[in-house]
Amino acid sequence: MPSASGPAPSSETDGGDSTRWRRRKHARPQEILEAALSVFADKGFAAARMDEIAARAGVSKGTIYLYFPSKEAVFRALVREMIGPQLLRLADLARGHEGPFSPLLAAMLRNLGHFIATSDKVVLPKMVIAEAGNFPDLARIYREEVIERGLALFGGLLEAGMARGEFREMPVPHAVRLCIAPLVLAAIWRTTFARFDAEPYDYEGFIEAHVATLLNGLAREGQVL
Repeated sequence: MPSASGPAPSSETDGGDSTRWRRRKHARPQEILEAALSVFADKGFAAARMDEIAARAGVSKGTIYLYFPSKEAVFRALVREMIGPQLLRLADLARGHEGPFSPLLAAMLRNLGHFIATSDKVVLPKMVIAEAGNFPDLARIYREEVIERGLALFGGLLEAGMARGEFREMPVPHAVRLCIAPLVLAAIWRTTFARFDAEPYDYEGFIEAHVATLLNGLAREGQVL
């Protein structure tokens, strides 16, 4: 029988509230990372404060420390959670590939180009470059989590293409950086100089030009890729 103070909460209601609480708790680290990305984009790493990140995420500063012990830990998690999946998608493209390597290389470059042209996460490499002098750990983290994995992925593809005779022989450490360098330029341009462009820059056209130039440079004499 209901009490004078009103009906007792049902177990169904309790379960729903509990489920929502658990869902909110599970989503909170991602919400914190999204807030951190926004603050880092606005302020840079040095000027960003944990209480600003907390305010933008709608949590207390203490809540952030339940998930991330330091600002550097927030940055590492940002790199892993927001750029790591992109590298995994590229690895999935390459895994088990048996056909010609030039279309695979082109697809991977286009995939990265689309990410750079459209994602707000592209601010991370700019921040690393800007802050590396005062915060060398940022460069180390980014190199470990992104650069080394990217170099290994593209390097393996180039080595396989050379071994099969599809690509000309050349030093892989140089060739792999030639693959990636224009993408870094596109990221820096979009986050630093694009605001001054008289009209939006055609990143898709830039990537297509890069793909065509790179494949032409990789082609063996008398070969068309």
